[in-house]
Amino acid sequence: MTPKIARFLRDNAPATPCLVLDVDRVEEKYRAMRAALPLARIYYAVKANPGTPILERLVKLGSSFDAASWEEVQACLAAGAQPDVISYGNTIKKVSAIAAAHKAGVSMFAFDSIEELEKLARHAPGARVYCRILVQNEGAEWPLSRKFGCELEMARDLMLKAGDMGLDPYGISFHVGSQQTKTAAYEGAIARVAMLFTDLKEAGVKLRMVNLGGGYPVRYRAEVPEIDDFGMAIMGAMTKHFGNDLPEMVVEPGRFMVGDAGLVSSEVVLVSRKGAADPVRWVYLDIGRFGGLAETEGEAIRYEIRTPHDGAEDGPVTIAGPTCDSTDTLYEKSNYRMPLKLACGDRVELLATGAYVTSYAAQFFNGFAPLKEHYI
Repeated sequence: MTPKIARFLRDNAPATPCLVLDVDRVEEKYRAMRAALPLARIYYAVKANPGTPILERLVKLGSSFDAASWEEVQACLAAGAQPDVISYGNTIKKVSAIAAAHKAGVSMFAFDSIEELEKLARHAPGARVYCRILVQNEGAEWPLSRKFGCELEMARDLMLKAGDMGLDPYGISFHVGSQQTKTAAYEGAIARVAMLFTDLKEAGVKLRMVNLGGGYPVRYRAEVPEIDDFGMAIMGAMTKHFGNDLPEMVVEPGRFMVGDAGLVSSEVVLVSRKGAADPVRWVYLDIGRFGGLAETEGEAIRYEIRTPHDGAEDGPVTIAGPTCDSTDTLYEKSNYRMPLKLACGDRVELLATGAYVTSYAAQFFNGFAPLKEHYI
């Protein structure tokens, strides 16, 4: 919680549930990423939080943007971004979205299949394209499935075909999983990319860019490596595998940029037990999985929660949301403990919830209004 957020909560007591996000903190994280990886261009992953004040601040700072949809491309343009600093990073795109982005001036597109490459050749002729490869996600608290990326050999074949199809075979991308806690994940992925660069160079294709993706973590309940640790690991691996012939580097931070810039202020709706002798209390909040806390699925992302009674005697709890859906249970197995004094009406704060909360929030599920947002 930044001092600005603390003052806002104290002076305004906004209705809950709501997100309060300090845009100055986003700028701090952007500058920290630039310092850790000065040779890389930062493409903010808009899907983490597409709030207009965030996009406008990043435009002023000279950031580029990774968009997952035509709507996100439009949001970046509306915030003042030039189309040549927007990458359309989703490998699954409607033809109409490709055509609209290309017409708007976006010139860089991701793909991972021949079918998507053919769509790009028809509807974004001459565009710079980069192929996403599959890599290991070990160490990620929110791993990515095989939904995105292709095997190395397929990537080689696709990049060979790209030039023949009138496209510019620009580079290779990967993603080591969101909330990645191991720097070694990037080192292993870079080694795979370097092999592909060498193979394609020998085949006559000169790639120029490595997209290192996102995954850079924020602190929730446990410590994580600092961004400088990731920067040193990445630059060490790039130098090891590419020597003095370093390609252009792109990073796509999302969670790292906005995660700890915001918090969710929530109200306790009910504290109860399932049996008179049951030591575990159920704590129901006015926000749950459908209100934006989707990353509690499988208890993968474990937010730190502050209460007005911290420091007093506590006990084990199960934490759930307010909806009439049994899957709206946030934490049951992660050993959460909360003060015994906690009661209906208390306000609590879920820290480091600036990323993937507003963009996950359902629209009126069970009639509950979408999460309110305050950017300060």
